[in-house]
Amino acid sequence: MITMRRNSLTTGRNELKFIKFFGPAWLVMMADMDASSIIGAAQTGALFKYGFIWIMLLLAIPLYIVQEVSGRIGIATGKGLGEVIRENYSKKLAILMALPMALTDAVTYAIEYLGIGIGLEVIGIPLILSIPLIYVVHIMIVTKRKYIQAERFLLLISAFLIISLFATLFLRGIKPYSPFYFSPSPQFLFLMAATVGAVVMPFMLFFQASATAIKLKELGYCKCKDTAIKHMRKETLLGAVFTEILMVVVEMAFAGINVDPSTFASPQELSSVLTPLAGSLSPVIFGLGLISAGFLALVVISLGSAWGVAEALNVKNVNIIYIAESIPAVVLTLLVPSANLVCIVLDLLVFFVYALIGPIIILGIISRNKKIMGEYASRGLSYFAYWISSIILLIIAIIASLSSI
Repeated sequence: MITMRRNSLTTGRNELKFIKFFGPAWLVMMADMDASSIIGAAQTGALFKYGFIWIMLLLAIPLYIVQEVSGRIGIATGKGLGEVIRENYSKKLAILMALPMALTDAVTYAIEYLGIGIGLEVIGIPLILSIPLIYVVHIMIVTKRKYIQAERFLLLISAFLIISLFATLFLRGIKPYSPFYFSPSPQFLFLMAATVGAVVMPFMLFFQASATAIKLKELGYCKCKDTAIKHMRKETLLGAVFTEILMVVVEMAFAGINVDPSTFASPQELSSVLTPLAGSLSPVIFGLGLISAGFLALVVISLGSAWGVAEALNVKNVNIIYIAESIPAVVLTLLVPSANLVCIVLDLLVFFVYALIGPIIILGIISRNKKIMGEYASRGLSYFAYWISSIILLIIAIIASLSSI
């Protein structure tokens, strides 16, 4: 009886530690399910019904493998990826890895602002009012000194995202479509490239390493690295699987809706087209999903991007980076028609594949370096799985993107 009670207490302590450490890996996965990913998944459902389900579920494997390495680097070194590259290789290489991410993220912010704005527009707040308000709230959150304070708020937002997306599918209903489809058509290959590009984005590598290292220090886990890595792996696996399930949910919710097959629908069209199919409540719920996804991604992407740039340049004050990256996105969102932004973002998802090549290579090299990683260096099957996953991910995306030109 006493032994059982001790085992129960031990389990409780371990569970408490997992809950305390929970956050960085989950949030980066939920941020991967951003407004652009939702729009991309909705497009695949509108054009190819359930045909991308098998692709999305398989992509959970490389997503977990790559992000696990990022989290392990953060725990093993106690530093962000940009700082690790700068200190162990060179400042120029660190900048080379971080700068393309920052440039692409600046454009990505526009679709996050747009997604939130359209979600608010559905409930009656026009873009001209909502976008500046979103910008102010966004900057107030990211400029806070404590990461954990922002993380708690973002975890709550992620719950709204999950509920709204599942509610959208529930209102629409499950249809008898096949989950397997492939076509050599340019449109299918383009969306396939965009889907792969949405799986692992450059900011994700920088965010998970930095956020994990920061939380490790703030919680005093620096001497418990073995436990931290075990919890990080559980959280990363959970996030990878759940993110791809959410992608499937969005695809299923928009499967077979009536859109022009020769063009990509705007977010407004995607939300309004649900009304005759699932009732007037469905666009509102989808709008809440866009608000949650856009805001969560906006904060996480800006943190990852600013951390990466600041670490690469050895800049202590990152507030300037947050503001400099966000202002162009606000202007772009207000000036460029939303339909054009959707096309820009789908093209950007394809470009992410190429922007990811440098960071994914250096990530693999660092993970193998025992001087940097110590006992947590990659070896054997895990190291082999990382490179196989990365190569397959890049080859599929590049072939698909080149074939769709």
